[in-house]
Amino acid sequence: QVQLVESGGGLVQAGGSLRLSCAASGCTFSSYTMGWFRQAPGKEREFVAAISWSGAGTYYADSVKGRFTISRDNAKNTVYLQMNSLKPEDTAVYYCAADDSRVVATTTSAYDYWGQGTQVTVSS
Repeated sequence: QVQLVESGGGLVQAGGSLRLSCAASGCTFSSYTMGWFRQAPGKEREFVAAISWSGAGTYYADSVKGRFTISRDNAKNTVYLQMNSLKPEDTAVYYCAADDSRVVATTTSAYDYWGQGTQVTVSS
């Protein structure tokens, strides 16, 4: 069974930075496309970023492009989300997700496995 565990969330002031990590187990991590999604109170879960199995391809939502960076370390079975220049509107629960397809997707329905989420709160 694939398990994903996020960490690194917290409270930060606007303009600050956080680095989220997601550790995977129970799978051949290097075969999976990995994604980050977020869900704010009262809103639907939305795509943030995704990375191909090799790390060669990265994809971002327009709202985070230029501020967030997704990366992965296949030797450590871990995917990261570096978040810079954070804004209050980035406040949400952030979820890591895994997809065993090598076609990188940006929709929640494409991902097979999900972590429990980590809270990110950006104060103004």
